[in-house]
Amino acid sequence: MSRLEVVANLAAILTAFAAAGVAAYLWLDSYWKRKKLLDYLRKVKSSANAGEEGRRTILQLMARLGMTEAEILHASFGSQHVKRTLATDDETGRADAILLEYEYEHNGKQK
Repeated sequence: MSRLEVVANLAAILTAFAAAGVAAYLWLDSYWKRKKLLDYLRKVKSSANAGEEGRRTILQLMARLGMTEAEILHASFGSQHVKRTLATDDETGRADAILLEYEYEHNGKQK
């Protein structure tokens, strides 16, 4: 085997390890962001006042969690426990904001 073949084989192996490492990092990053969002929404829901339902806008969550809008939406879509509702403008009737809320029940089952 020539030296060039050995280097090519090592490069292929290192590329596979690098790709696996990046994939693991991205998966863990997504997991921790989803967990951070769920923990915060669960805490808000459990400490909500009688007139408050524990809903938060994307902007409120961005300020509290230090995540971008895209990260919050990605985390919310990745969880079955986040309920998304639309807030509408009273004058126009158009959607004004997306509200996120922790949902204790999913498909009629207590979680």
